[in-house]
Amino acid sequence: MDAIDLKILALLQTDATLSIAAIGERVGLSQTPCWKRIQKLEADGVIDRRVAVLDPVKLGLGLTVFVSIETADHSQEWLQRFAATVSAMPEVLEFYRMAGDVDYMLRVVVADMQAYDSFYKHLIAVLPLKNVTSRFAMEKVKSTTALPLPAPPKNGRHLPGTTPVLSVVGE
Repeated sequence: MDAIDLKILALLQTDATLSIAAIGERVGLSQTPCWKRIQKLEADGVIDRRVAVLDPVKLGLGLTVFVSIETADHSQEWLQRFAATVSAMPEVLEFYRMAGDVDYMLRVVVADMQAYDSFYKHLIAVLPLKNVTSRFAMEKVKSTTALPLPAPPKNGRHLPGTTPVLSVVGE
């Protein structure tokens, strides 16, 4: 990836609805080379997908819960069943296997406490869990889907361990 690819990514992270022409204009390319770069970034998996970011509160999903899970079973079979079950729950927006004192962490979004209680009862009924701790978000202070992009490579090389943040083009 070069500086132009990074600028394209910064723009798409800010607004994926920008036209190819608008992106090309901002990064100094005509439409065809810009489109080819975007296609390559998609083919390489750098661009995973393009989505609309929705406001959960306006959709009646005003409660965010961070759920820490500890389990006594760490077998591959248990993990596969647990991962499949939790991944199928639409309320779970993020699901991580952790290092440290907690085995798994979930970010769950639901309408209210009653909806979370139903989710919780379903979660603990599925597989045996050692401990489940729920933490309720009181206020969203920051939320972004934009990743901090590395600075463009100097002299065509990227130095390991150096990833200064690239500012968003046009801001």
